[in-house]
Amino acid sequence: MTIGADSYLAAVTAAIDQVARTQSDGVRRAADLITAALRAGGVVQAFGAGHSEALAMEIAGRAGGLVPSNRIALRDLVLFGGADRAVLDDPFLERDPSVAHRLYELAPVKPDDVFVIASNSGVNGVVVELARLVKENGHGLIAVTSLAHSLAVPTKHPSGKRLADLADVVLDNGAPYGDAALPLGQEGAAVGAISSVTGAVLAQQLVCEVVARIVESGETPPIYISYNVPGGDDHNRELEARYAGRIRRTA
Repeated sequence: MTIGADSYLAAVTAAIDQVARTQSDGVRRAADLITAALRAGGVVQAFGAGHSEALAMEIAGRAGGLVPSNRIALRDLVLFGGADRAVLDDPFLERDPSVAHRLYELAPVKPDDVFVIASNSGVNGVVVELARLVKENGHGLIAVTSLAHSLAVPTKHPSGKRLADLADVVLDNGAPYGDAALPLGQEGAAVGAISSVTGAVLAQQLVCEVVARIVESGETPPIYISYNVPGGDDHNRELEARYAGRIRRTA
């Protein structure tokens, strides 16, 4: 396989095509879960560690997205939990299952909330334990992961479970083992990561499906508009006020 911009574009286009062919049913089922949660007064709680936090950012707090959405992040340990900043310097923090308990405790979670948890590998301690807590507490759970990678590596959670084992709906991001799509010929070396791109596509598909259901029922969807267009600030503040204490926006 050749390496370069055109090769990457071909690889990521093929991955998007794969997602389009194989994940449409899952996207619809996930949208049903989210729509039901919103109608019950819940919000979407989104979490991802490392680069998977990008998917949580797609779900929560951006223009065109759902206002009743909240992003959970590892830095919440510091911002809301009072932990020392140095804790975030630990490169293996996301492997520690105990961290999930603290994140869940700190988050503004209510019984009707639904969770979207993203992890390309789906095997690290935090994501698996958070998924376990989510289901233990009766929430709906949508997982976004790479099945090609997750099923090829051992889980780091003591239960032996993976994120995909615990979710109500699993969305496969189509990323290959190791995420990067263009091998260099050296053992394990490759470039051209896939999961961030396909994850963003899946996240936006979810939002669009949810909004379609709300519009079809004759309701006005609670959607952010860009703060950088006239009236954006007032529009967004008015909608956020409806969910006071239920959502938070962090840098």
